[in-house]
Amino acid sequence: KALRLEFRAFLAESLPEALSRKTLFGQKLSKAEHQQWQRILQAKGWLAPSWSKQWGGPGWGPLERFLWDEESELAGAPRANIPSLDLLGPVIIEFGTEAQKEYFLPRILSGEDWWCQGFSEPQAGSDLAALKMRAVRDGDHYVVNGTKLWTSWAHMANKIFCLVRTSTDGPKQAGISFLLIDMEQPGIEVNPILTLGGMHAVNEVQITDVRVPVDNLIGKEGDAWTITKFLLGHERLVGAGIGPS
Repeated sequence: KALRLEFRAFLAESLPEALSRKTLFGQKLSKAEHQQWQRILQAKGWLAPSWSKQWGGPGWGPLERFLWDEESELAGAPRANIPSLDLLGPVIIEFGTEAQKEYFLPRILSGEDWWCQGFSEPQAGSDLAALKMRAVRDGDHYVVNGTKLWTSWAHMANKIFCLVRTSTDGPKQAGISFLLIDMEQPGIEVNPILTLGGMHAVNEVQITDVRVPVDNLIGKEGDAWTITKFLLGHERLVGAGIGPS
């Protein structure tokens, strides 16, 4: 009860009324408005509820997270950048090298990097193992070619984490790797896909001859299926909306 009251008091004092009003009425926030709220949460240390204290999170357990999500929903607090904070962050903490953790995690918390998720493709939606985006090793880089589809908020992002095919040998799942790609370079084109209601939330992302440092590989080549199952566990928790419901 004390923790719930603490959350409620913080939200009442710190959540800008304009952001709360737009969220409660189902209006879409701009990237700048999302980042405004993220800066407030980061100053409090509550931006990344699922992260440990070691990497800048509050170190909450399931109960704290549930109470925070519930009170945030009641107050009309906008969701922070889910791909960055709820999906990629835990993946880097679990599978990344120390250098990757020290470089990427602070940039997520500061909002300097805004990530989107490059999984689905024209030929690979529900059958994710059928993906065709290729990453071919060339010295200290991979050369990446392919298309990602239904990529949420790619038009706001400057980074994308992608499942890419690094091998065609063996089972389909065995040749997939997890790669971090900078979107602010030649060869990356983001095309909007409008919903029936006219909303721009999802996109097609075309990647053509983009060079990505090998240091941006999470885990080893062919490890992505294990990493993806871990990530999707976090995504299901987010999608379940346990606190808001």
